[in-house]
Amino acid sequence: MNNKRWIAMTAVAALAGSLLTACSGGGGGTDAAEAGKEGAQAEVPGLNKTGMPIVKEPISLTFFTGKAATNGNNFEETLVWKEYAKQSNMNITFQLVPFENLTEKRNLALAGGDYPDAFYSARVPASDLMKYGAQGTFVKLNDLIDQYAPNFKKLMEKHPDLKKGLTMPDGGIYSFPSFYSPEFLPMLIGTPLWVKKEFLDKLGMKEPTTTEELYQYLKAVKQTDLNGNGQADEIPYAGAGINPLLEQLRGAWGFGNRGLGHKFVDVDPKTNELRFFRTDPKYKEVIEYVRKLYTEGLIDKEIFTIKTSALYSKGQKGVFGATINPNPTTQLNQTDYFGLGALKGPHGDQLYSHVKVPAVWPGAFVITDKNKHPEATVRWIDHFFGDEGATFYFMGIEGQTYKKTADGKLEYVEEITKNPNGLTMDQALAKYITWLGGSYPGYVQEKYFKGSESLPESVETGKKAEPHAVKELWNSFNFTEEETEFRSTVGADIETYIGEMEAKFITGSQPMSEWDKYVSTVQKMGQEQYMKTYNQAYERYKNSK
Repeated sequence: MNNKRWIAMTAVAALAGSLLTACSGGGGGTDAAEAGKEGAQAEVPGLNKTGMPIVKEPISLTFFTGKAATNGNNFEETLVWKEYAKQSNMNITFQLVPFENLTEKRNLALAGGDYPDAFYSARVPASDLMKYGAQGTFVKLNDLIDQYAPNFKKLMEKHPDLKKGLTMPDGGIYSFPSFYSPEFLPMLIGTPLWVKKEFLDKLGMKEPTTTEELYQYLKAVKQTDLNGNGQADEIPYAGAGINPLLEQLRGAWGFGNRGLGHKFVDVDPKTNELRFFRTDPKYKEVIEYVRKLYTEGLIDKEIFTIKTSALYSKGQKGVFGATINPNPTTQLNQTDYFGLGALKGPHGDQLYSHVKVPAVWPGAFVITDKNKHPEATVRWIDHFFGDEGATFYFMGIEGQTYKKTADGKLEYVEEITKNPNGLTMDQALAKYITWLGGSYPGYVQEKYFKGSESLPESVETGKKAEPHAVKELWNSFNFTEEETEFRSTVGADIETYIGEMEAKFITGSQPMSEWDKYVSTVQKMGQEQYMKTYNQAYERYKNSK
């Protein structure tokens, strides 16, 4: 049956109010998309609407795929993808691109038109979702999700902000995200502020609960030979870059009250309007506090230059009084750290502001116009947004890679957790799964995710943070092409300048007496237009349904 005749028949059937059943065999992507626009529930030739296999006859697709260094080099040979190919009848070729080259390779593929059927764990930014969605390069998913993605549709209904975060200014949804359950707070925190229990005990100090108590603890670590080696090698606080510390501390002054998806703008509790908080007079105190830590030698002098691998190597010596990373047990091989909750600031503010957006990678999976089987592809990815598919994706196969404990919890088998060949857990996992390194499309919940964030000390930190955690957590906003142009030029210049000046204030290379001049410069650079653009995006986000 040719396409012209099919579309004509669909239109007639729609007008008549009857249900058209398609003939079997062959592809049917365009036909189903047209039928979806008319609200019809036409069958797609060769596609099973529910259950496995997804398609009656095998099909093959190619995915441009982001790859972490911890992953294996052949996704098709991992247990999960070999098994899923059998279940679904869909054979996927994963074109692997290291994350460090991902942006360049993705941009080249899109600009040159040499792109495959889909982008998988490819970190497609919202600006590209808008641009290539409007051009038709990326398939609009609204109707396809409604008809072929029951798991994801249910998730958007449960979490309305997820749909808001994925909907572009033109009303289209062009991607499936990497979505962290809002109930799984340790995952949204990701990298808590950890304190060394042994040091606290030796100092006879209680757990810091205020910014002043944290300062006194760090100061005592610097002044005391806590490891007893006769050297002043204890480092009160160490981390990679100063921003994680600022993001942890700003909540003690009430800033960052909509989460880490909005690093420059939040809501003024007095007016309930958006505010540009990085130049707020009260925010100056945040910078002054961190400046005091730095100038008194309570922050590692290498913080602005050290690489993560070097930081972890240094941390394995057990000399950090406090640090920020996913978990010292897994990253530093140190087991005596615990995470802090929300610190109370000098004015009584107490907010745990270091909370990520649930849709952490909105553009984790995108289907392109070269895909002849968009309905089947939507069904393929939707499986991983349900409990069965997600458990399979993260844990593998029961009895082979994981087992259930007496209380119903899931655990990897000892070949993975205590590998007989001396492999680390990540190395042992790599031949079975591909979620290592993140950025994957899917739904992360505590019950089947077994990364650093699910360890007991991380879970305990989540419980401690929960009473004061950000209550109204916004996903990232989406911007029109005109707004994106401003944000990528003037907006980017403002954000870069702020980052540079904050570092100068903290290190002392710029005196705090220059703060007012700095604020004036940000305003002259275009702060008013920055906020106008942000407000426009916020209004769309707020009113999106």
